[in-house]
Amino acid sequence: MNIMDFNVKKLAADAGTFLSRAVQFTEEKLGQAEKTELDAHLENLLSKAECTKIWTEKIMKQTEVLLQPNPNARIEEFVYEKLDRKAPSRINNPELLGQYMIDAGTEFGPGTAYGNALIKCGETQKRIGTADRELIQTSALNFLTPLRNFIEGDYKTIAKERKLLQNKRLDLDAAKTRLKKAKAAETKSSQLNSARLEGDSIMIWAEEVTKSEQELRITQSEFDRQAEITRLLLEGISSTHAHHLRCLNDFVEAQMTYYAQCYQYMLDLQKQLGSFPSNYLSNNNQTSGTPVPSALSNAIGPSAMASTGSLVIPSPANLNDLKESSGSRKARVLYDYDAANSTELSLLADEVITVFSVVGMDSDWLMGERGNQKGKVPITYLELLN
Repeated sequence: MNIMDFNVKKLAADAGTFLSRAVQFTEEKLGQAEKTELDAHLENLLSKAECTKIWTEKIMKQTEVLLQPNPNARIEEFVYEKLDRKAPSRINNPELLGQYMIDAGTEFGPGTAYGNALIKCGETQKRIGTADRELIQTSALNFLTPLRNFIEGDYKTIAKERKLLQNKRLDLDAAKTRLKKAKAAETKSSQLNSARLEGDSIMIWAEEVTKSEQELRITQSEFDRQAEITRLLLEGISSTHAHHLRCLNDFVEAQMTYYAQCYQYMLDLQKQLGSFPSNYLSNNNQTSGTPVPSALSNAIGPSAMASTGSLVIPSPANLNDLKESSGSRKARVLYDYDAANSTELSLLADEVITVFSVVGMDSDWLMGERGNQKGKVPITYLELLN
């Protein structure tokens, strides 16, 4: 019975406090009650925290879209995460494309030029798919997880303490209002001429004033304490920014690694296919290395760019000298080539043939000779020998 009485009294007290806060809040909105303003420093901290929360959510969500464009896959991953279960492995788009290319190349025949090229492209796409998977895993661990921890952890604590501060502020202003009303009633009562009222009413209002002053001191103390707790939490936002900056650097490094890997994979594939642009081979002003955009070379770094020096391609100067001379040169075949018609010569990788220039022939071709066989051969499939 005593426990029940205690619960009823607590419920009634909580209801009274809630009603008091609601009345105070409504009167403030209507301009009928004064409101205690927070100090400027605390207001700035609150604004900074809110701004951090809004932009962190936007960056986090857009990063998720960047790493996983498929909304259904994102929803599935979200559900598995909430269930604290590992999501099943899913083949990504580059890996799927790579498998299709390999299957098609196998169907067309690995011995054919097209089939062989499809298989090489498919293997490269699969490697890109693996790099893409590594980028997603690294970014999720080093970038997305810290952002999500802030939103779901630190900021929730800040929001909880901020709401508590708002309630303490309403309690403080409600106490101020009650004290103000009690003092006004006491003053009005003391001005009455009736001795009976002076004897009874003044005593009642004096007690009410004393009670209100005591309540005001308590609410002021609770408000100051909660304001200090909230301030200490909010000042941690600067540390959060520093932590997120480190995470951002990790994300940039992961992207840089990913794009450098993809670039190197495609460079190797281009070498295997021998698909260098013809206008590049005919430009005397270019060096024998593959041209690389300066922005990309800066991002990849010297060590990654150094690997491009291993490419074996015909020197434009040597080719032009050969075309201008009437002599012939030996050349090693870099890749298999199937003749498209009777004017061309089929080639096998690593064989050595004799090549020479013919007046009026297209700049991308030389005349090749192997024993009694003769025909046009593409320049990009050859390495001139000294």
